[in-house]
Amino acid sequence: MKIVSIVGKKNTGKTSLTVKVIEELTKRGYNVASIKHSHHTMEMDRENTDTWKHKNAGSNVVVGIGSTTFFNVRKEMDLNRLLFLIKHMDNVDFVVIEGFKRYNYPKIATSPDVVDEYTIKQVDSFTIDYEGLTELVDLIEERSHDIVDTLFANNCGYNDGEAIACDIRNGNITVDNLDGVHSYLSIDGKVVGLNRFVSDYLKQSVLGVINTLNLKDYNVEDIQDIELIIPGKSHLTPTDANCSIQINGKDLEINAFTKNIVSNSINGMIRSLKTESDVKTIEIVISNIEHDQLENTSIELKTNNHSVEINEFTQGILKETTYAIVNSLKIDDEIKELKINVGE
Repeated sequence: MKIVSIVGKKNTGKTSLTVKVIEELTKRGYNVASIKHSHHTMEMDRENTDTWKHKNAGSNVVVGIGSTTFFNVRKEMDLNRLLFLIKHMDNVDFVVIEGFKRYNYPKIATSPDVVDEYTIKQVDSFTIDYEGLTELVDLIEERSHDIVDTLFANNCGYNDGEAIACDIRNGNITVDNLDGVHSYLSIDGKVVGLNRFVSDYLKQSVLGVINTLNLKDYNVEDIQDIELIIPGKSHLTPTDANCSIQINGKDLEINAFTKNIVSNSINGMIRSLKTESDVKTIEIVISNIEHDQLENTSIELKTNNHSVEINEFTQGILKETTYAIVNSLKIDDEIKELKINVGE
């Protein structure tokens, strides 16, 4: 998804330029979403409609569904929160924003007094012709980018979303130079950046768990997108526990960052089993793996050096998830036996 904002002072043609940009992007085959920002109260409902009555009765979120669907929320939402929701709503290619001039997204300015470091072009909305519009949309295709905190480019030598966004706006790199990120995370309405390794790690771990479920009972045949929501207060207790991984009897060299991710993930899974009140060490061994198939493998689990009996369903979850975690590390050798130790 790419984002661009049309900004300018009042009566400088922001809306007319926004409409032209949307029309041209749509003509080029893109799926476009748009956001309008206003300092005035905006009402989607006419007075005395049913949804208007719902809102007046006290409903904080009103959804109208007919030939179209609209949401009417009784509060101003943060732009990044809206962009995150749009990103997962309809496979959007471009979001064209009218307004929000204080945000750090590529901007087209319709007046010189709003030009800043995020501006990629200043135009006169009233005199721009079709040739000028096509050149402008070419620039938008080249210089716009996704939500800033989701931008990673380790292959370019840095991992800072703001710096990467700046280089895209200046034409030094393109979005094609960015890491392929497979998962996106929002916590308490705030977008949290995930680099390629972490996003792939989460993806593989979740897929590992989902693979143990009988999805056909829920009419799921072909998995496309997965949405996971963990509601309520989650008591986060990250640890810096030691961790080691053996593949086919040989130690796998992993850095401190990876150790923390693996140890926290394994700790989280085992805590959910409630094996012991105070788990200090965990050992998981999966053996007899053939060609990435886990159906006929065996698994052993120990906590605090005590063997733990787990049922077939739990075995399946642990095998799939643990194997997925390690598989996200891009192991070159075929894995036949896997051993993970976490703890003191």
